[in-house]
Amino acid sequence: MKIKQFEYKPLAHFSYALISGGEMAIVDPERDPMQYYTFAKAHNANIVAVFETHPHADFVSSHLQIYKETGATIYNSAKLGGDYPHKSFDEGDSISIGNATLRALNTPGHSPDSITIVAEEGEVTVLFTGDTLFIGDVGRPDLRETAGNMKAKREELAEMMYGTIKNKFTELPDDAIVYPAHGAGTLCGKNLSDAASSTLGNERMGNWAFKKQSKQEFMEVLLDGQPFIPSYFSYNVGLNKTGAETLRNAMAEIPFKLGASAEGLIVDTRDEAKYKKGHLKQSINIQASSQDATFETWLGAIVEPQEEFSLVIESPEDLEPLLHRVAKIGYEKQLRTVLTLNEKELLAMQELDVQDFEKNPNKYTIVDVRNKSEVAEGKFFENALSHPLNELRKTSSEIPVDKPIVVHCAGGYRSAAGSSILEGKLEDVKVYDLSEKIKDFT
Repeated sequence: MKIKQFEYKPLAHFSYALISGGEMAIVDPERDPMQYYTFAKAHNANIVAVFETHPHADFVSSHLQIYKETGATIYNSAKLGGDYPHKSFDEGDSISIGNATLRALNTPGHSPDSITIVAEEGEVTVLFTGDTLFIGDVGRPDLRETAGNMKAKREELAEMMYGTIKNKFTELPDDAIVYPAHGAGTLCGKNLSDAASSTLGNERMGNWAFKKQSKQEFMEVLLDGQPFIPSYFSYNVGLNKTGAETLRNAMAEIPFKLGASAEGLIVDTRDEAKYKKGHLKQSINIQASSQDATFETWLGAIVEPQEEFSLVIESPEDLEPLLHRVAKIGYEKQLRTVLTLNEKELLAMQELDVQDFEKNPNKYTIVDVRNKSEVAEGKFFENALSHPLNELRKTSSEIPVDKPIVVHCAGGYRSAAGSSILEGKLEDVKVYDLSEKIKDFT
């Protein structure tokens, strides 16, 4: 049994290929399946199965495309209610992949329809735990109150997660390898380890969820301090339940224009320095200038599902990579056009006089766009107004405009987006981005 872990860093997502006896299964695939096809060809394996541990909220899966292109059977819980050809895979069900046996455990808690896949061959046991059991944590229970075939309140799911952790893994060996669907940085949990895998024995010793505690104590820890929920999450749950369109087809008709302009909602993906030097009016600077930038998360947190927008890129060579990134969260259908800019008649953002700000902070209205949980741990500036970035387009009208505004976050990425939002919303006031200079105040 050979297992390959694939990582997509901006969403801290892990997907997997399992090969045994010339057959291959894919677990929790991302939107573009080509890397799995390449891996199968390199190992002369036939893709026969694709597993969905649950309908994912933070990314769009390619399970339906894989079925169409390979004929592989899709397996998931009957509770998921998938609107695509599939076979149910619940407790008591098992299949063979080559010489390996894969069986299902129903492990609700993150969602009512979550499963863990137990793969066994010889003395080796592997657990594909989806968003149920992470390394150092468990999945958040508050994403299925508004979406999915089975809706459940967060308290109900927290109670289910307690039962799952207490009862579902007890018969499995300590040396079973734990492969989760996410690592540190995901919004599907709050305290994940940086490790990409673990053993069940190590999790029993080090994961807070396995320690001896009452149901009430467990639920209180699990429900407390979960990160914000991006607006695209419930949309992705529904899209994954239906099955997304084949990626090539989904991106084929999106217009591209060189040296152009646009109106309406505009997302500018360029580096913040280039954005500040010149940009279109009403554009929002959500940077995608590095491969690891959390562009998808903030695109889906700032722009609403179904809301049309245009996309500004730096150069034509960025077109395909950026379209793929937009499609990771299923937003390609909302794209009106992708464009590079005409350098004429662009707006510039003024640079903050940091020395004056440091000496006279009361001359400015300071806006903190960090998440509420971060602010609760401590402010950088006592008089700063808290307006989390994912809410800023709606709350900007509440910000006083009698002083120049300085926007900050914890490192500079979010403040670039936040300051660009306020520049477009509050036209009668100067808006500055403290950017990376925030580090001088920590």
